[in-house]
Amino acid sequence: MTPELFYACLVVLGGYLVLGVIGFGSALVIVPLLSWVWPLTEVVLLVLLLDIPASVLFGWLNLKHVDFGEIGRLLPGMVVGSLLGLWLQGSVAPQWPLLGLGVYIAAVGIRALAHAGRRAPVADRRWRAAAGVGAGFIEVMFATAGPVVLAWLQRRLESVHAVRATTPTAMVVCAAAAVGVISMRGALADGQLWLRWLGFLAISGIGVALGNRLARYFPVELLARLVCAMLVASGALLAFRSLV
Repeated sequence: MTPELFYACLVVLGGYLVLGVIGFGSALVIVPLLSWVWPLTEVVLLVLLLDIPASVLFGWLNLKHVDFGEIGRLLPGMVVGSLLGLWLQGSVAPQWPLLGLGVYIAAVGIRALAHAGRRAPVADRRWRAAAGVGAGFIEVMFATAGPVVLAWLQRRLESVHAVRATTPTAMVVCAAAAVGVISMRGALADGQLWLRWLGFLAISGIGVALGNRLARYFPVELLARLVCAMLVASGALLAFRSLV
């Protein structure tokens, strides 16, 4: 195994371990770190394809907490956002949307930490379409829509466990919509992409299962703080990645 491939395996394992613990964050770990060694567009598509089975596994392990109704209501906006992201993907320099996304994610995490222990105001459902469009757009561009979905669900669902379980399940829908839109360009015909996907598939599953088991030992309040801290760290990392 080459040093580059060993590094990629560690990154993928770490990303899905994070997803297994807090319910999102795989792409926020993997995309910035793997894009140091592989092109960003290749990394994004690989993570989208890995996220689907990994998030299905996570949802199955936490099925009783998933709110499928809220996911279904986000779907139309996700499709629209995915199409918008595909349209802009080749015409906008990626560092500027990535910088804005990083700042936004970090701000959401800081605000959530400042209000830890208090119930966030319930979001007006009239903003659901905007949340779906934003998630679909960011997923196509960077495969990192988890924080956007999480920020919405935190204001719609009362239980930390429901938010944790529903976020990756919603990401199955979001990633599938993004993959479907991207496939219009023939990007799925790359043989190397599928070889990498097969190689990392078992690693991602191990990371999710191990992380989900570790999460049982975290109190609810600590789990909520971990989610907020992950938002801050991942937002800062994305912003940094956009500037270098």
